[in-house]
Amino acid sequence: MRLGVLDIGSNTVHLLLVDAHPGARPVPFASHKRPLSLVQFLDADGNINDAGQHELIEFVLEAWEFAAKHKADDLLAFCTSAIREATNGPAVLARVKHETTVTLRELTGSEEASMTFFAVRRWYGWGAGPILDLDIGGGSFEMAYGHDELPELAMSVPLGASRLTRDWLPQDPPSARSVKELRRYIRATLKPAVRSFEKLGRANLVAGTSKTFRSLARIAGAAPSGAGPYVKRELFATDLGLWAQRISAMEVEDRLHLPGVSEARGPQLLAGALVAEAALELFGFPSLEICPWALREGLILRRLDQLVFDGPLEPAPHVLQAPPPELQSPGSPAPGVRPRVAPSRGHSATPAPWPDPQGGNQNGAVPA
Repeated sequence: MRLGVLDIGSNTVHLLLVDAHPGARPVPFASHKRPLSLVQFLDADGNINDAGQHELIEFVLEAWEFAAKHKADDLLAFCTSAIREATNGPAVLARVKHETTVTLRELTGSEEASMTFFAVRRWYGWGAGPILDLDIGGGSFEMAYGHDELPELAMSVPLGASRLTRDWLPQDPPSARSVKELRRYIRATLKPAVRSFEKLGRANLVAGTSKTFRSLARIAGAAPSGAGPYVKRELFATDLGLWAQRISAMEVEDRLHLPGVSEARGPQLLAGALVAEAALELFGFPSLEICPWALREGLILRRLDQLVFDGPLEPAPHVLQAPPPELQSPGSPAPGVRPRVAPSRGHSATPAPWPDPQGGNQNGAVPA
């Protein structure tokens, strides 16, 4: 079967299509993404402005059409900190549903950390022992630790690379004072969270999951993505310290010449390096390993696990179908004309409860 995962993040909006079935690893089929930093569309009151909402809606429509074109059987659509923390987040979600019929499930910070940890555990297996996973997003930084498939503790703090760049590093290149103040802020924010993990024991494996960690590892000498997902990639604290110093003296344009750094990631590379450096220092680890799987894969694997118990998907509203004839335009569409409502578009079924790492169960916590 072909599953689609629509990820509305803080840095990018990304649709990933995979071919998978229960018991098999998800194999990427195609992807469609666009750089869209929603935090850059926040007004003084913390609302995502109309321009940002328009960009988001246009991409959701594109993503649905892309999934339908490639015959996806199911679509998991979710959003993370950018909408979760926006003052008008609920209104934005309602508008997206009204104009696209796609329901975006809002993940909490702990849910986001838990599902990412789930993917990491599946990648490394039981033999890895206790795992600590670190994930630097655009709006938040997630941490999760555990011995099992779901973590014993999962936390999220507002230390996303895009957010920190916007709030603390407005100059290009940044001033020495702003970098020093940001370092202080990161450590002050992380210390209470790290203390919460100390009583759980020490991890055998520290994993880094995010594009930021992959970029930092690449510029520090790790293998390029073209070498494949099974090559071991590590990021060392000593290298992080050196590169943080170098990047702090570079203009954004110069950062783009570094290996593995995209135009979208260049401006926030320094903030990401400072968070990664502080995390390894405070947790007391000399290095971490880059894990190829993260949140999207965790949600896919969760969905596949449900199919083992629920049975195969039956034709239903959540199965993507071609747009109805009245919404299909013969040939090239007229300029500015896009279908605004399609009754058969993405729908998320209600998932079974899954354990909350903080205790108890949460219904409907994860898109299914």
